[in-house]
Amino acid sequence: MVGCAGSTPGPTSAASCYLVDHDGYRLVLDLGNGAFGALQALADPATVDAVFLSHLHADHCLDVAPFVVWHRYSGRGRDTLVPLYAPVAAERRLALAYEPEGEPLTDVFDFVPVGPGSFRIGPFAVSLTRTAHPVECYAIRLDVDGRSLVYTGDTGPCPPVVELARRADVLLAEAAFPDEPGLPDGLHLTGRQAGEHAAAAGVGRLLLTHVPAWVDAGSQLAHARTAFGAAELVAPGAVYDI
Repeated sequence: MVGCAGSTPGPTSAASCYLVDHDGYRLVLDLGNGAFGALQALADPATVDAVFLSHLHADHCLDVAPFVVWHRYSGRGRDTLVPLYAPVAAERRLALAYEPEGEPLTDVFDFVPVGPGSFRIGPFAVSLTRTAHPVECYAIRLDVDGRSLVYTGDTGPCPPVVELARRADVLLAEAAFPDEPGLPDGLHLTGRQAGEHAAAAGVGRLLLTHVPAWVDAGSQLAHARTAFGAAELVAPGAVYDI
């Protein structure tokens, strides 16, 4: 867990970023604000084999910029391009985030546009489904050697995410909204809704993430456990074996 704060970096965590390692192949899921600094404490950036961005909101993608700076100027960058899997137009969006002139970042990344469906990233069999969010956003399922991880990205209640997570070993689910009336549709899950998604999918384990600093994390966990007992709240630097 590189960063797990929701919507913005928090006082104790960077925004969304998760490092998945299988037999030395390293895949980064999202690179939100503040995550690149935290990532360096866990892995040499030169050893990152690929990056997947669920969507292009700042708290999930803006630390692509320092990632580029490191590769360009540290003298320790890779000799080959880093595949970056992201929604269509990520190349332009991230270039503008890096500098106003929108200088291409193709000296560091090989941009691969994604959509719903299945493909491979390194050793992983990958499946994506569109989530309930205001911008194009994808939940991702990784399968390898009979084990599976599903990461929701950002989503409101979403039956296709439940189907994607069917019988997964681990569901890493956002839980940004407090359990209260009047919440907007198609934006985020409450803790209870994350638990309901895990129960409906029949997953082995639920990890809650993306809780904003202004939302009580303990309450999110308690609400999730009313629907799914095997729920845990992630913390920066935590490591989980699947």
